[in-house]
Amino acid sequence: MGAAERKRIVGLALRVVVFAFLALVGMVVFVTILFNAGGYLVGAALGTFASAAVANAIALRIWEQGRLSHIGLSWTPGSGRNIGLGLAGGVAAALLVTAGPLLTGAAELKPLAENPFNLGSLVFVSVVLLFGAAGEELLFRGYGFQVLVAVLGPYATVLPVAVLFGLAHANNQNVTALGLFNTTLWGVVFGYAFLRSGDLWLPIALHFGWNWTLPLFGTNLSGFTMGITGCEMQWNAGELWSGGNYGPEGGLLTTAVLIPLFVFLYKAPIRPQTSLLLQSFEEPS
Repeated sequence: MGAAERKRIVGLALRVVVFAFLALVGMVVFVTILFNAGGYLVGAALGTFASAAVANAIALRIWEQGRLSHIGLSWTPGSGRNIGLGLAGGVAAALLVTAGPLLTGAAELKPLAENPFNLGSLVFVSVVLLFGAAGEELLFRGYGFQVLVAVLGPYATVLPVAVLFGLAHANNQNVTALGLFNTTLWGVVFGYAFLRSGDLWLPIALHFGWNWTLPLFGTNLSGFTMGITGCEMQWNAGELWSGGNYGPEGGLLTTAVLIPLFVFLYKAPIRPQTSLLLQSFEEPS
């Protein structure tokens, strides 16, 4: 490796470190403020979005004089298709681990008289979940991830970042070892979704489709209880399958469903997009 290449790699590594520092500082500031204003779910979801958006924007401005659209958020004719495919994949995966057990008698839906359906709550939680999914993808598949792809290559980047994604959920309520393992696998799926599409629209939609569908069946989501549809999913199977209080993400059904989801992403007619950030690294200096 020549001196010029070493200098390039050190420079790119510095970008990742600065991005991570900005994101951590943002998490401390924004999550604290929003937690005090709106509670745990709002603080976690909107705080993550705010810190990730700011960290990406600053890093892009410092080194690329770019905008957030440069990390795979440009709108092209294929963006809508990728969003639709992502939503379809996320919703279908969630239905397999919820509607599937309901149809086979492994679980039942029970009404919650003390917490009836409220349309306003459903809309509010849906918006929070959308920002939460977008924030996590900006944080874990945004600027830092894409710089690492330029340094390490795509497949050497996906797994380490997926492990960080899993560990980021280690302090969630009712977390389990299987829940962290499944969350790490989800990180691999989201990373592959970005590599497959070249944009963030696909992983954001996939992430949101999964996160939005689970609470509709009255299940916990990564340890969070939403209580938005006036019902609760009660399992006749053990926690190894149901995920217990962590929700289906802590069960073996989620582990299993990620295999057909990965096949879906491999086979789906996804429209390859261009991350302007990655493109800039590929251009000769």
